[in-house]
Amino acid sequence: MKTACFACDVMIEADTAGAIADAFVAHAAADHDWSYPEKALRNYAMNYAEAAERLTGPTERLTEIGDITIEPVTEDRIDDWLTFFDRDAFADNPDWGSCYCLEPHAPGTDDEPERYWQDTRGMMIERLRSGGTFGYLAYVDGVTAGWVNASKRSDYAGSYADVDGPEPSQVVGVACFVVAPPYRRHGVSAALLDRVLEDATGRGASWVEAYPRDEPEETGDGPLFRGPPALYEERGFEAAQSRERDVVMRRAAKPT
Repeated sequence: MKTACFACDVMIEADTAGAIADAFVAHAAADHDWSYPEKALRNYAMNYAEAAERLTGPTERLTEIGDITIEPVTEDRIDDWLTFFDRDAFADNPDWGSCYCLEPHAPGTDDEPERYWQDTRGMMIERLRSGGTFGYLAYVDGVTAGWVNASKRSDYAGSYADVDGPEPSQVVGVACFVVAPPYRRHGVSAALLDRVLEDATGRGASWVEAYPRDEPEETGDGPLFRGPPALYEERGFEAAQSRERDVVMRRAAKPT
């Protein structure tokens, strides 16, 4: 098993996740002046190491794909959602493999900036079952290709909820997209967003919001997890609030 240090080029290897965590904590103490709690460092190390083992999905982008179909994540699709995050979503990036899209609802805290991935996974299963999280899966030829978290803003926390504007329960917030590597840059996020817009009024929403980054700090697909501004502009979203790292974009759920 192996874990990459998030602050330097060191790759730590060991036979078990526990040994990885011990070695990473020792590396942190010897080579970095960090204030992170030890539990968070251990969780990070085990999360990375275990993600590198279980993320076995393909990583090569397909040159073309079949038709995209979109389905809401109801009880009978939670297993598909889990398989997507367990194996495929971050097959090229184990550093993100523990996310399971919980952050918009329950960001890390100072005491626990990094949760153990199985705890995060369990929390999201309960949220999907209870309706505290709502979103859609994209399928291509029967294979799960992407996800969008399209919960009500009233179900978000942190920067997603810290927005001026309409009553949160009347707003569908597009928190993030995740597209598996083979299906990126094939219109999967656009198809997901179109379904969010199509269903918004039926879900009792008057508005749909998004929170794209103004200027991604990195290149590649990763920084676009909130969707690029152009994706929203093409569908009639307008800037409603500029913030330090992103812009709140909003449109009526039912165009006038």
